Amino acid sequence: MENSEERLVAAQSLGEESVLENALRPKNLKEFIGQERVREQIDVLLSAARQRGASADHILLSGPPGLGKTTLALILASEMDTPIRITSGPAITHAGDLAAILSSLVEGEILFLDEIHRLPRPAEELLYLAMEDFRVDVVVGKGPGATAIPLQLPHFTLVGATTRAGLLPSPLRDRFGFTAHLDFYQESELERVLVRSAKLLGVTIDTKSVSEIARRSRGTPRIANRLLRRVRDYAQVQGSSSITLADARAALEIYEVDEIGLDRLDRAVLIALVERFNGGPVGLSTLAIAVGEEVETVESVAEPFLVRNGFMARTPRGRIATALGWSHIGRTPPAGIATLFDTPAPDA
Repeated sequence: MENSEERLVAAQSLGEESVLENALRPKNLKEFIGQERVREQIDVLLSAARQRGASADHILLSGPPGLGKTTLALILASEMDTPIRITSGPAITHAGDLAAILSSLVEGEILFLDEIHRLPRPAEELLYLAMEDFRVDVVVGKGPGATAIPLQLPHFTLVGATTRAGLLPSPLRDRFGFTAHLDFYQESELERVLVRSAKLLGVTIDTKSVSEIARRSRGTPRIANRLLRRVRDYAQVQGSSSITLADARAALEIYEVDEIGLDRLDRAVLIALVERFNGGPVGLSTLAIAVGEEVETVESVAEPFLVRNGFMARTPRGRIATALGWSHIGRTPPAGIATLFDTPAPDA
């Protein structure tokens, strides 16, 4: 049987980025870097479940994309030595889809439901009963003659993941025994992630290059690993046997990632906000049209990072560019930038 190193080399030779990304995932809680408090809480929860010989309680993982929610779900299955079924809210279009998945689970299995906030309402209501009583009611027939047949389910653990915890209805949130919120990573934590990933990739990289990539990774391990692979590609093409600081900076410039991690979309949003709308306020849908992106992409990908770093602000009247945002794209902020809060937005 191939060992993990051989499988990793095979993934690289096939050029399968998704397979390679999975190969870089930590396999247990000890390997998982960052989120110390969440790891400690999950460790206690799983240890108690193992001692009782029972399934772990239902777990909700919330937080921005790329922080390790899927990885933690896979680790839960590994730590509990149980199979895991993976699906997502958008993939379930009818309550029957979810009923079919639930009824096929085995005792102790983990059901990972990504983007759980996008679950259809009928499926959501079916999930209430399944989580609480491990039962679903299968409706046979239609109209007045329809009959609900209760179907007992094996004990399972639902692990829900969401980037929009506020969209989950209270009845669903309350049925989770433990809710964990994942926070953005510190640069020092990302450096540890990068050192581990470079070792798995067989890449030689110096400390300054690691720090440079970590600084531009937006506090997100998924982005850090992606940038590392792109820097590795650049160094390989240049014939470098190891990644230097010059390689890292040149590669990140090619891929349009600036000194603090803003990418093409981030800068497009800032430039549109400043140059087309005089700093705002402007409604999100108008801003999305201006940069040629979907509203959800701007709201979930660009906006959180821009707001968190003080380049943009959300107001009741729309989005505005802060003085820092004006300066970052080389524009002088207007003297009366505070008065922009009182300007009507094209759409709210």
